[in-house]
Amino acid sequence: MTRGNQRDLAREKNQKKLADQKKRQGASGQDGNAGLSMDARMNRDADVMRIKQEKAAAKKEAEAAAAAANAKKVAKVDPLKM
Repeated sequence: MTRGNQRDLAREKNQKKLADQKKRQGASGQDGNAGLSMDARMNRDADVMRIKQEKAAAKKEAEAAAAAANAKKVAKVDPLKM
């Protein structure tokens, strides 16, 4: 234990440095975007968003249909004809 916690501090400093380098790489350096051009990434992301929007619209329609089915129907009463 002649070095104390110097080794631990150096390890933490190196991990922080590597994390900062990874942040600076940008979108092309991230794992999910490896090997894709910007156009390919944009198309992939647009497809994913389109699918999410379709799912959200379907869910909203299903909720609206369920709410309409469960809604109590109000009978119109004319007070003058009573």
